[in-house]
Amino acid sequence: MFQLPFPVRDANATAGSGGLGNLPEWDLSDLYTSEDAPELARDLDWLQKECAAFAADYEGKLADLDADGLLECVQRNEKINNIAGRIMSFAGLRYYQLTTDADRAAFLSDCQEKVTIATTPLVFFTLELNRIEDDAMQAHLEANEELARYASVFRRIRAMKPYQLSDELEKFMHDLGIVGDAWEKLFDETIAGLTFTVDGEELNIEGTLNLLTEQDRSKREAAARELARVFGENIKTFARVHNTQAKEKEIIDRWRGMPSAQTGRHLSNDVEPEVVEALREAVVAAYPKLSHRYYELKRKWLGLDVMQVWDRNAPLPLEDTRIIGWDEAEKTVMEAYEAFDPRMGEIAAPFFSDGWIDAGVKPGKAPGAFAHPTVTNVHPYVMLNYLGKPRDVMTLAHELGHGVHQVLAAEQGEMLSSTPLTLAETASVFGEMLTFRKMLDKAETKEQRKVLLAGKVEDMINTVVRQIAFYDFECKLHAARTEGELTPDDINAIWMSVQAESLGEAFEYMDGYETFWAYIPHFVHSPFYVYAYAFGDGLVNALYSVYASGAEGFEDKYFEMLKAGGSKHHKELLAPFGLDATDPKFWDKGLSMISGFIDELEAMED
Repeated sequence: MFQLPFPVRDANATAGSGGLGNLPEWDLSDLYTSEDAPELARDLDWLQKECAAFAADYEGKLADLDADGLLECVQRNEKINNIAGRIMSFAGLRYYQLTTDADRAAFLSDCQEKVTIATTPLVFFTLELNRIEDDAMQAHLEANEELARYASVFRRIRAMKPYQLSDELEKFMHDLGIVGDAWEKLFDETIAGLTFTVDGEELNIEGTLNLLTEQDRSKREAAARELARVFGENIKTFARVHNTQAKEKEIIDRWRGMPSAQTGRHLSNDVEPEVVEALREAVVAAYPKLSHRYYELKRKWLGLDVMQVWDRNAPLPLEDTRIIGWDEAEKTVMEAYEAFDPRMGEIAAPFFSDGWIDAGVKPGKAPGAFAHPTVTNVHPYVMLNYLGKPRDVMTLAHELGHGVHQVLAAEQGEMLSSTPLTLAETASVFGEMLTFRKMLDKAETKEQRKVLLAGKVEDMINTVVRQIAFYDFECKLHAARTEGELTPDDINAIWMSVQAESLGEAFEYMDGYETFWAYIPHFVHSPFYVYAYAFGDGLVNALYSVYASGAEGFEDKYFEMLKAGGSKHHKELLAPFGLDATDPKFWDKGLSMISGFIDELEAMED
C-alpha cells in the first residue's frame, strides 16, 4: 500500500493569516498540473501496464536470477514505486489542503483504488525475495557492487520473513488495505469538519487548540471546555475508529504471528525492541526530574495553587505575546540553518521561494504540520498551520529540517531514501535546536532567556515525556482491545492513567479532559509512531552535545548521515560521532540536557 502523508506533529503544532504577512501556498505543479493533467492519465496507464509486465517477467522466477538480473528487477520495482508515489503524493497533498471537499476526497479515493489494484500483482516481489537462501543472496551482493547498495533494504525486507503469509493471503491483505484507509479518512474528515464556538467566534480545531497558548487564562479555559464538549459529542465516532483500527491490527498481527502489537513498528523502524524499551524506561524513570519538576516551577510562575490542563501550554506571565510575522520566522530559521552550515541554507531556500510550503490556516485544511518527501526526482512539500506564535517558528524549523533531510537522502533513490521514523526525526529536531540556540544567543535580558529556556523545556517535554505517555496509552489500548470491544469510557480511563503519571501532581483535570485522546492523528494513521519523537529528541540531544564540544568535522559527518537516508542502521550512522543508541546510558545523555535546562531555570529563582 502506498501511504499518504499525514500531520505528524502532535496537536501542539498550531494554526490564521491576519497580520502574518504573505503566507506561502503550495504549487503542486511539479507533481502534476491538475487532476485532469494528461501526464497523470499517462502515468496511471503506464503503472497498470508495467505492474502486469513486471509480474509476468518475474513472478516465480526471482530465485533463478543472477546478480545482474536481480539488479534490473529491483530497479524496475523502484521505477514503479516512483510513479505510484508521485500519483499518491499529488492526490494526498491536494486532499490535505481541503479535506472537506468532496471532489478532492473522491479523487484521492479513486487514485488509491487504482494504484492498489495496479500494484497488487507486485505482492510476490518481497515474498520471493525472502525465499532466496541467505548464501545465494550474499553471493549476489558480492557479485554486483550496484546491487550491494540495496543490502539494507533486503535486510529490512527479510526481517519480515518469519511473519510472512502465503502469496494469496498477502495479496488479499494488500487489497484489503483500502478499507483501513477509509477509516483513516473518516477520522481526518471528522476532525477537519468539527466546529468550536469560543466567545461567540466559530473556529476549527487548529484555531481552538491555539487558544490554549493564549495569555488570557479565561480564553484558555473556554477553549479547553469547548474542545471537551465537542469531543464528547463525537466520542462514539472516535471510539469506533479506534476499536476498528486496533481490531484490524490485532487480526493481521495474529495471522502473521507477531509477538506483540509493537513488533511491526519496530521492524519498520529498523530498531530493536530492547532499545525502545530502554528509551521508554529511561523517560518514565525521569518523569519526576523532568515534567513533574518543571510543571511545579510553572505553577509557581503562574501564581496558581494547582494547574488545570488549560495551563499546560500557557505562556509565562512575563512572555512577549507579540505575533511573529512570516518574514521574521523565515529569517530566524534561515539564519540558524546558515550559521550551522551554508549548505543547509542553500537546501532550505527553495522551500520559501518555490511554493514548497503551505503555511496558512484555512477552513477544511488538515490540522498539524508535516513534511512529505513525495518522490526522489521531485522535492518535499511542507505543510504548516502558521499563527505567528513562537512555537510556530519552532514548528517551521522542525518541518524544514525534515525537508532538508529528505532532499539530501533523495540521491539514494526510491528504495533507499526512506528513513526509519526513529532517524527521520533527527534532522527536524536538530533544526529546532539550532533555531533555539540562535534565539537564545540573541536574548538581551534574563527574562528573555528565561522565557526561551522555558519554551524549549516545554517543547522537549512535549516531544519526550508526552510522546512516551502517548506510546504507553497505545500499548494499553491495543492490549485492552484484544480482550474485547472498548467503550468510550474504557478508552478515557486508559488515557487518564498515563496522563496523571506523566504530568505529575501540579495538575487537576477538568471533566471532559478524558476525551482528549480523540484528536491525536498518530494513533489512527500510524500506530506506535509516537516513540520516534522521543527517540529523535534523545538522539539529537546527544548529537548536539558532540557538536557543542567542537568535534572536528561534525558538519560533514552530519551531512553524510542525512544523505544516507535509510541505507544504514542507526548503530552505523551514529558510530562516526562516538554514539551508540544500544547503550542503555545513551538515553540518559539526552535526558540530562533537558534536566540541565530545568536546573538553570531553578537557579534563576534564587
